[in-house]
Amino acid sequence: MNSVHDTGCADTVGDLSGFRREFYRCLARRADAAFDVVDAVLCADGPVRSLPELSLVGEHRRGHGSVYAALDRGRIDIARLRRALVSVPLPRAADGRLVLAVDITSWLRPEAHTCPQRILCHTYGRAKNTAQMIPGWPYSVVAALETGRSSWTAPLDAVRLAPGDDAATVTAGQLRTVIGNLIEAGHWCPGDPDIWIVADAGYDAPRLAFLLADLPVAVLARMRSDRVLRRHAPAWQPGTTGRPPRHGGEFAFADQTTWGEPDTAVTTDTRLYGPATARSWNRLHPRLTHRSSWITQVGKLPVIEGTVIRLDVDRLPSGAIPKPIWLWHSVVDLDAAEVEVLWQVFLRRFDIEHTFRMLKQTLGWACPKLRNPAAADRWTWLLLAAYTQLRLARNLTVDLKRPWEKRVSPQRLTPARVRRGFRHLRRKAACPARAPKPSRPGPGRPAGHRNQRPAPRYDVHIKTASDRKPPQKAGPRPRRNSTKHQLRG
Repeated sequence: MNSVHDTGCADTVGDLSGFRREFYRCLARRADAAFDVVDAVLCADGPVRSLPELSLVGEHRRGHGSVYAALDRGRIDIARLRRALVSVPLPRAADGRLVLAVDITSWLRPEAHTCPQRILCHTYGRAKNTAQMIPGWPYSVVAALETGRSSWTAPLDAVRLAPGDDAATVTAGQLRTVIGNLIEAGHWCPGDPDIWIVADAGYDAPRLAFLLADLPVAVLARMRSDRVLRRHAPAWQPGTTGRPPRHGGEFAFADQTTWGEPDTAVTTDTRLYGPATARSWNRLHPRLTHRSSWITQVGKLPVIEGTVIRLDVDRLPSGAIPKPIWLWHSVVDLDAAEVEVLWQVFLRRFDIEHTFRMLKQTLGWACPKLRNPAAADRWTWLLLAAYTQLRLARNLTVDLKRPWEKRVSPQRLTPARVRRGFRHLRRKAACPARAPKPSRPGPGRPAGHRNQRPAPRYDVHIKTASDRKPPQKAGPRPRRNSTKHQLRG
């Protein structure tokens, strides 16, 4: 059972009330309407399907027009709300360190031709090798992870990727802001263990570690199984002609003959995966060239060394054939105990997928048909504040279980089950929003008059990476193993 310190739950209703008051102060314009929208999201009986239906919830004291007005013409002090999200108790790992997961989730808008700044987003299909590229708004989300089996995380930040943005650069700036707020709030002090940043294969882990080298963080990310890294450069012998080498021999993930003996190897018996074997190789780095995100790098490209970990398991809970997982950690000279902890920390990264499912399927993140990306950003931040209130109410609500559900302890309640009892807890928490004033709806467009100002249409951008061309004298591209039976990460 996790303690309050590990899960980041509130001790009393006063912690929840304090966050609700601070959240209300972050709403600069249309504050009362936006606050009522969040309460309606938290107190609705079922999943949120549309914005006008939120006005039918008893906790929403205004008309349906105020919902769209709060998103279109409202204002949120994002910097203050970021500080409010980190000022509450946060979950920690078993050793007391903070673990932050970063991932990108997409708000798909395939037929919204009047919405600007749409990007082709990678979407997985139901069958194998059926991925699709669908127009939408991708968001980079940072969430704090807790230890143990859980579907809870603590979302701390969300940034929409604009056309031309580099995902690693945007995420690095996003993490820099979050970590600065964590240090200011007292969650990290000098002498504490480094904050772990956990990411999937979509991120360039060495570049992320390079951009965050001045912060107390360590990056742990999965790599594609067709990557080729380089070993530490051999020592330069006196009397040898030519310049000293910068790279050693190749380490191809798909070519076992290039691995050599691992520096550490540890096997752990797990309940879900059977025997799990983790092997690590020390001081491996990618051979960088002036391409893609390294185009703007001035001077000699850096050598970013790290530890490569290969994880092999005996079985998967779904019954599928298990595939090896390749991880890259920005810290070198690890022992077997540290390697064993790292691969288990990476598996906790998948908890953020439960948060995305909760935001989309229950709280209705992608349901509104908003045209303005700024309104979509405001709706995203409102839902992050709503999810934070659910996390603070985790030990305070009553479990209103269905007849076919099992009774569980308060620490094991899912976000959806906490949401069922939030309506009763809301009566005890602070509600700073003011009651609505009597008003009448506007006249609207006269009957029989067509719209004389049609909305402009926008093209879909192909990708988020920059379209700048590499210089003419670019170095050779690093080799990638393309064998017939290469493994996919």
